[in-house]
Amino acid sequence: MTQTQIDRRTLIAAGLATAAGAGAVALPAPAEAAGDTLNHFQHGVASGDPLPHRVVIWTRVTPTAEATPGSGLGEEVLVRWEVSPTADFGRVVAKGSQQTGPDRDHTVKLDVTGLSPESWYFYRFSYNGQTSRVGRTRTAPAADATPDNVRFGVVSCSNLQAGWFAAYRHLAARDDLHAILHLGDYLYEYGPGEYGYGMANEDIRSHEPAHEMHTLADYRIRHAQYKRDVDLADAHAHLPWIVTWDDHESANDAWLLGAENNEPGEYDWIDRKTNSNQAYDEWMPLRVDGTATVETDDHLHDTIYRRLRFGTLLELSMLDLRSYRSQQVARTDLAGADDPDRTITGDKQLEWLKEGLLTDARWKIVGNPVMIAPVTFGALPKSLISPVNDVTGLLPDNGIALNVDQWDGYTADRTDLFEHIRNNAITDTVFVTGDIHSAWACDLPYDSAVYPLGRTAGVEFVATSVTSNNLKDILGAPRRTVSVTVEEIIRTANRHVRYLNFDDHGFSVLDVTRNRAQMDWYVIGERKDARTTATWSRSYATATGSNRLHHVTEPV
Repeated sequence: MTQTQIDRRTLIAAGLATAAGAGAVALPAPAEAAGDTLNHFQHGVASGDPLPHRVVIWTRVTPTAEATPGSGLGEEVLVRWEVSPTADFGRVVAKGSQQTGPDRDHTVKLDVTGLSPESWYFYRFSYNGQTSRVGRTRTAPAADATPDNVRFGVVSCSNLQAGWFAAYRHLAARDDLHAILHLGDYLYEYGPGEYGYGMANEDIRSHEPAHEMHTLADYRIRHAQYKRDVDLADAHAHLPWIVTWDDHESANDAWLLGAENNEPGEYDWIDRKTNSNQAYDEWMPLRVDGTATVETDDHLHDTIYRRLRFGTLLELSMLDLRSYRSQQVARTDLAGADDPDRTITGDKQLEWLKEGLLTDARWKIVGNPVMIAPVTFGALPKSLISPVNDVTGLLPDNGIALNVDQWDGYTADRTDLFEHIRNNAITDTVFVTGDIHSAWACDLPYDSAVYPLGRTAGVEFVATSVTSNNLKDILGAPRRTVSVTVEEIIRTANRHVRYLNFDDHGFSVLDVTRNRAQMDWYVIGERKDARTTATWSRSYATATGSNRLHHVTEPV
């Protein structure tokens, strides 16, 4: 997600949990330190990447007062863990211990095995006589199971400086979800005053450390700050998360060999990206394949693109669209977007994705960090070009263009993928996307010039931001005023865009059944209000075999 091209630096409870068949149970709150006793578990617990018989669980231990995140201080310690089907841990089904220390910032992450499919579990950690808060997680259905539905919370673009994380609070309060999908920009790299709330870039909360992240210590400290947010901690404790990164986990508009805000001479990009990747692995509850994927002779990457199956109902492919991509084309060379030698996925990941779409699962869900639907922006008024650019990407000065930071800037990969879908008669492909701080529902035509005639490759649902600025925030305009004009211009030029909302923040819910996949958008109120409400806004669905969207009048 790119910011405005002009001066980018300055412009611009755990609650009730329902265990399967066990009714509602209350998860204990985080342990409070008594008196001068050090709280060893200051950053909560988390779980993720559920498989039928295993799930990742995570925490961070603070063994001594000086062993703060990013400090490199503190001794090696042994942290114990246990997993139970009940919140009181009356029956423990898995337990063990793991060594951790400053080499991995005292984080603890392990893959618990031997679990039953499609089951709720509770987990906790202990060290030096203290016990962490209790987390709740859930395994995936067996590969041949036929679940009635799978329901995900969907979020992206959570900038701590731009507001409170009310969206996470509302997700944590729901008892009808099986997991949360985070589609990128889990945190932001900027320092205080560089990218905050609204036109003035006001910091609702200021980032730690108080500068842009570059070093391993910087990234560790920032992850730790986000994990201390109460609403985020509750959402992690309440459900397993399935995550991928976009650019801001490292730096804005990142690509294989650089980033927009990693200017020449500022910091060695390979070192910076290695630092961000290591901190992400340490602090996030996902499986990282330590076997490096070679994309060039001298640059290696840990593999985070991966696939998770939920019975015969759906298979979820989570993409990494930053680590292997070619540099974005220049605003003066938009024809370069069609260069067949340029890639957004890398050759190996694209072949992996195409192979995955041949699955026998009914639905092929793709966790997609940046938008794949083709979009041209029409003749936007000059006064709106810069604000729209801040939300959507790189536009030329005349406003007639593509967002070259998303799939529109890498059309050869998209064409290859869509032709694979058409040639193999693949149906029921749904791309679920983040990045652009706005809500979209799109059909994916093979030829947008003849839409709605002709066939489609699938559909795309785009989630709003949790807090990051959208069009009304950048303009300082009232909700549903100027944005409506921009939306109408874009939809007129792109008839396959069925729904567009440039104004709101919040979360979405994706519900998948045998007969349809439906996305519900929920919007929050004022980001400055930590206790703001959330209300349902809009719903779209695609019926099995249709490869097209239809409007739905109520949420699931």
